[in-house]
Amino acid sequence: MKINNLLNVGLIALAGLTFACGGGEKAAETTAEPVAAAPAKEMSLEEKYQNDPIYIKGLEKVKASDCTSCHMVARKIVGPSYAEVAEKYENTEAYVTMLATKVIQGGVGVWGEVPMPAHPGLSEEDAKDMVRYVLLLKK
Repeated sequence: MKINNLLNVGLIALAGLTFACGGGEKAAETTAEPVAAAPAKEMSLEEKYQNDPIYIKGLEKVKASDCTSCHMVARKIVGPSYAEVAEKYENTEAYVTMLATKVIQGGVGVWGEVPMPAHPGLSEEDAKDMVRYVLLLKK
């Protein structure tokens, strides 16, 4: 009997020691760090303007022309990027008309000494559609 009592006391002591040292179940801790909101995914131009008829029509006409030989959306190659043009000019009918005329007649000096060739075969309406597309690209 003495061995049973000694064994029981030992087990109780061991259980108490185990619990005191963290061996028992713990309540869920609420010290979780706040989760920062994920940065908003930047939309592509195609996503942003997928239903905009000005964007769609202008993009089709720009792709069908020789504009991409000298211009890119975000990077200057020979001429300014479309984004640079959009930053420089407000999207007003006065600027659309002025820039469409420059596209048709060509020009030099506004963006440096490299001339933009004339596009006399381009209709005024097509040139305006293309300019409206470019001016949508303002950030």
